[in-house]
Amino acid sequence: MHALELKIPPLVLVALFALAMWLLAQLVPPLALPAVWGLVLAIGFAGAGVVVALSGVLAFRRANTTVDPRVPQQTSSLVARGIYRYSRNPMYLGFLLLLTALACYLMNAAAFILLPLFLLYMNRFQIAPEERFLLQKFGAEYQSYTTQVRRWL
Repeated sequence: MHALELKIPPLVLVALFALAMWLLAQLVPPLALPAVWGLVLAIGFAGAGVVVALSGVLAFRRANTTVDPRVPQQTSSLVARGIYRYSRNPMYLGFLLLLTALACYLMNAAAFILLPLFLLYMNRFQIAPEERFLLQKFGAEYQSYTTQVRRWL
């Protein structure tokens, strides 16, 4: 299973999950809730997702470190300020919020089922290898950070 680690760029993964959510929504009847609720929730989750993900990117840019998770060896510094005081993975959290927005917009239970699968995939094939590398590179400093800040939120 190590063959999948750090191979699929997270944005591509988000697009694949979004496509799968849309396809499943075509096969399963929508939830019996007013469409306006789905739209309002979708706008809220999408807004939060964009703000959270961009905050993570900006913090990395300010620290002059890579935002490309496929090459953790290019990491130049441990970022633990800004939004990284609250989440070790705000970019991935932002992506999850965007997928949640899509599920709300689709108002389809099948779309919501894919959200935990996204979370599991990211934990196993993206975050775990990144964290192993960061622990190797930054040692006790990173270990201390992981005890103070949660992985997602």
